[in-house]
Amino acid sequence: MANKTNDRPRLTAKGERVRGRIVEGAAALIHERGVAGTTLEDVKEAAEVSGSQLYHYFPDKNELLQAVIDYQVDTLVNHNRQALSSEDGVAAWRDMLIAGVKHGQAKGGCPLGSLGGQLAESDPEARALIAAGFERWSTAITERLRSLHADGKLAPGIDPDDLATTMLATLQGGLLLAQVQRSTRPFEVAVDTLLALAIQT
Repeated sequence: MANKTNDRPRLTAKGERVRGRIVEGAAALIHERGVAGTTLEDVKEAAEVSGSQLYHYFPDKNELLQAVIDYQVDTLVNHNRQALSSEDGVAAWRDMLIAGVKHGQAKGGCPLGSLGGQLAESDPEARALIAAGFERWSTAITERLRSLHADGKLAPGIDPDDLATTMLATLQGGLLLAQVQRSTRPFEVAVDTLLALAIQT
Protein backbone atom coordinates (compact mmCIF):
# COMPACT_ATOMS: atom_id res chain seq x y z
CA MET A 1 0.00 0.00 0.00
CA ALA A 2 2.59 2.54 -1.10
CA ASN A 3 1.63 6.19 -0.72
CA LYS A 4 1.08 7.40 -4.27
CA THR A 5 -1.17 10.37 -3.54
CA ASN A 6 1.72 12.79 -2.96
CA ASP A 7 2.88 12.32 -6.57
CA ARG A 8 -0.35 13.67 -8.05
CA PRO A 9 -1.21 17.22 -9.15
CA ARG A 10 -2.97 19.43 -6.64
CA LEU A 11 -6.76 19.09 -6.84
CA THR A 12 -9.17 21.90 -7.57
CA ALA A 13 -11.75 22.86 -4.93
CA LYS A 14 -14.35 20.82 -6.80
CA GLY A 15 -11.96 17.90 -7.05
CA GLU A 16 -11.32 18.02 -3.31
CA ARG A 17 -15.06 17.92 -2.65
CA VAL A 18 -15.60 14.94 -4.92
CA ARG A 19 -12.63 13.10 -3.45
CA GLY A 20 -13.84 13.89 0.06
CA ARG A 21 -17.29 12.53 -0.75
CA ILE A 22 -15.76 9.30 -2.01
CA VAL A 23 -13.58 8.88 1.08
CA GLU A 24 -16.41 9.64 3.51
CA GLY A 25 -18.71 7.22 1.71
CA ALA A 26 -16.06 4.51 1.70
CA ALA A 27 -15.29 5.08 5.39
CA ALA A 28 -18.95 4.68 6.34
CA LEU A 29 -19.35 1.52 4.27
CA ILE A 30 -16.15 -0.08 5.56
CA HIS A 31 -17.10 0.69 9.15
CA GLU A 32 -20.48 -0.95 8.58
CA ARG A 33 -19.52 -3.88 6.34
CA GLY A 34 -15.79 -4.35 6.80
CA VAL A 35 -12.98 -4.04 4.27
CA ALA A 36 -13.67 -7.37 2.56
CA GLY A 37 -17.39 -6.65 2.39
CA THR A 38 -16.99 -3.30 0.64
CA THR A 39 -16.41 -3.14 -3.12
CA LEU A 40 -15.47 -0.19 -5.30
CA GLU A 41 -18.89 -0.55 -6.90
CA ASP A 42 -20.47 -0.08 -3.46
CA VAL A 43 -18.41 3.06 -2.92
CA LYS A 44 -19.32 4.43 -6.33
CA GLU A 45 -23.02 4.10 -5.55
CA ALA A 46 -22.73 5.51 -2.02
CA ALA A 47 -20.72 8.53 -3.15
CA GLU A 48 -22.91 9.05 -6.22
CA VAL A 49 -19.97 9.27 -8.60
CA SER A 50 -19.26 7.65 -11.94
CA GLY A 51 -16.78 4.86 -12.40
CA SER A 52 -14.40 7.19 -14.22
CA GLN A 53 -14.53 9.68 -11.35
CA LEU A 54 -13.83 7.01 -8.77
CA TYR A 55 -10.87 5.57 -10.68
CA HIS A 56 -9.53 9.05 -11.40
CA TYR A 57 -9.02 9.64 -7.68
CA PHE A 58 -8.46 6.04 -6.59
CA PRO A 59 -7.17 3.63 -9.27
CA ASP A 60 -7.36 0.71 -6.85
CA LYS A 61 -8.88 -0.28 -3.55
CA ASN A 62 -5.57 -0.05 -1.68
CA GLU A 63 -5.23 3.66 -2.41
CA LEU A 64 -8.80 4.24 -1.29
CA LEU A 65 -8.17 2.24 1.88
CA GLN A 66 -5.14 4.38 2.67
CA ALA A 67 -7.29 7.49 2.32
CA VAL A 68 -9.96 5.97 4.58
CA ILE A 69 -7.38 5.25 7.28
CA ASP A 70 -6.10 8.84 7.05
CA TYR A 71 -9.67 10.13 7.26
CA GLN A 72 -10.54 8.05 10.31
CA VAL A 73 -7.34 9.09 12.08
CA ASP A 74 -7.87 12.79 11.35
CA THR A 75 -11.49 12.62 12.49
CA LEU A 76 -10.70 10.80 15.74
CA VAL A 77 -7.74 12.99 16.64
CA ASN A 78 -9.54 16.24 15.86
CA HIS A 79 -12.63 15.30 17.88
CA ASN A 80 -10.56 14.11 20.82
CA ARG A 81 -8.30 17.15 20.82
CA GLN A 82 -11.27 19.51 20.59
CA ALA A 83 -12.99 17.92 23.59
CA LEU A 84 -9.82 17.64 25.67
CA SER A 85 -8.85 21.27 25.05
CA SER A 86 -12.26 22.59 26.12
CA GLU A 87 -12.87 24.16 29.51
CA ASP A 88 -14.29 20.90 30.87
CA GLY A 89 -11.36 18.90 29.52
CA VAL A 90 -11.44 15.23 30.46
CA ALA A 91 -15.11 15.40 31.52
CA ALA A 92 -16.06 16.74 28.08
CA TRP A 93 -13.91 14.05 26.47
CA ARG A 94 -15.62 11.33 28.50
CA ASP A 95 -19.07 12.65 27.57
CA MET A 96 -18.13 12.87 23.88
CA LEU A 97 -16.90 9.28 23.81
CA ILE A 98 -19.97 7.86 25.50
CA ALA A 99 -22.34 9.96 23.39
CA GLY A 100 -20.65 8.55 20.28
CA VAL A 101 -21.17 4.96 21.40
CA LYS A 102 -24.80 5.66 22.26
CA HIS A 103 -25.39 7.40 18.93
CA GLY A 104 -24.02 4.38 17.09
CA GLN A 105 -26.09 2.02 19.25
CA ALA A 106 -22.88 0.27 20.35
CA LYS A 107 -22.36 -1.03 16.80
CA GLY A 108 -19.22 -1.07 14.70
CA GLY A 109 -16.61 -0.68 17.41
CA CYS A 110 -13.78 1.82 17.02
CA PRO A 111 -13.39 3.00 13.40
CA LEU A 112 -9.60 2.79 13.69
CA GLY A 113 -9.43 -0.27 15.93
CA SER A 114 -11.73 -2.26 13.66
CA LEU A 115 -9.47 -1.49 10.70
CA GLY A 116 -6.50 -2.66 12.73
CA GLY A 117 -8.24 -5.92 13.56
CA GLN A 118 -8.98 -6.58 9.90
CA LEU A 119 -5.66 -5.51 8.38
CA ALA A 120 -2.83 -5.85 10.91
CA GLU A 121 -1.89 -9.41 9.93
CA SER A 122 -2.52 -9.19 6.18
CA ASP A 123 -1.38 -5.70 5.17
CA PRO A 124 1.86 -4.45 6.79
CA GLU A 125 1.60 -0.99 5.24
CA ALA A 126 -1.95 -0.52 6.48
CA ARG A 127 -0.87 -1.77 9.90
CA ALA A 128 1.89 0.87 9.98
CA LEU A 129 -0.56 3.63 9.05
CA ILE A 130 -2.98 2.52 11.75
CA ALA A 131 -0.19 2.27 14.34
CA ALA A 132 0.88 5.82 13.48
CA GLY A 133 -2.74 6.90 13.82
CA PHE A 134 -2.96 5.44 17.31
CA GLU A 135 0.25 7.28 18.17
CA ARG A 136 -1.32 10.57 17.07
CA TRP A 137 -4.40 9.79 19.13
CA SER A 138 -2.24 8.97 22.15
CA THR A 139 -0.35 12.24 21.74
CA ALA A 140 -3.59 14.23 21.77
CA ILE A 141 -4.58 12.58 25.06
CA THR A 142 -1.10 12.95 26.55
CA GLU A 143 -1.09 16.70 25.95
CA ARG A 144 -4.06 17.13 28.28
CA LEU A 145 -2.76 14.64 30.82
CA ARG A 146 0.56 16.45 31.09
CA SER A 147 -1.33 19.62 31.89
CA LEU A 148 -3.28 17.80 34.61
CA HIS A 149 -0.06 16.30 35.93
CA ALA A 150 1.52 19.75 36.18
CA ASP A 151 -1.52 20.91 38.16
CA GLY A 152 -1.25 17.95 40.54
CA LYS A 153 -4.51 16.41 39.34
CA LEU A 154 -3.24 12.95 38.45
CA ALA A 155 -3.09 10.24 41.08
CA PRO A 156 0.38 9.87 42.66
CA GLY A 157 2.89 7.86 40.66
CA ILE A 158 1.00 8.00 37.37
CA ASP A 159 2.97 8.92 34.26
CA PRO A 160 0.94 10.91 31.69
CA ASP A 161 2.36 9.01 28.72
CA ASP A 162 1.67 5.63 30.30
CA LEU A 163 -1.82 6.75 31.29
CA ALA A 164 -2.58 7.79 27.70
CA THR A 165 -1.60 4.31 26.52
CA THR A 166 -3.77 2.77 29.23
CA MET A 167 -6.68 4.98 28.21
CA LEU A 168 -6.42 3.92 24.58
CA ALA A 169 -6.26 0.25 25.56
CA THR A 170 -9.27 0.75 27.83
CA LEU A 171 -11.22 2.46 25.05
CA GLN A 172 -10.49 -0.35 22.59
CA GLY A 173 -11.49 -3.08 25.02
CA GLY A 174 -14.58 -1.21 26.15
CA LEU A 175 -15.68 -0.59 22.58
CA LEU A 176 -15.27 -4.26 21.68
CA LEU A 177 -17.33 -5.37 24.68
CA ALA A 178 -19.98 -2.76 23.89
CA GLN A 179 -20.10 -3.98 20.30
CA VAL A 180 -20.52 -7.67 21.05
CA GLN A 181 -22.92 -7.10 23.96
CA ARG A 182 -24.84 -4.36 22.11
CA SER A 183 -24.72 -2.26 25.25
CA THR A 184 -22.94 0.96 26.14
CA ARG A 185 -22.54 -0.17 29.75
CA PRO A 186 -19.18 -2.00 29.41
CA PHE A 187 -17.69 1.07 27.75
CA GLU A 188 -19.08 3.48 30.34
CA VAL A 189 -17.90 1.32 33.23
CA ALA A 190 -14.40 0.95 31.76
CA VAL A 191 -13.95 4.67 31.08
CA ASP A 192 -15.48 5.90 34.33
CA THR A 193 -13.53 3.44 36.48
CA LEU A 194 -10.22 4.37 34.88
CA LEU A 195 -10.86 8.10 35.23
CA ALA A 196 -11.91 7.68 38.86
CA LEU A 197 -8.68 5.83 39.64
CA ALA A 198 -6.33 8.07 37.68
CA ILE A 199 -7.61 11.62 38.01
CA GLN A 200 -8.09 13.62 41.18
CA THR A 201 -10.83 16.25 41.25
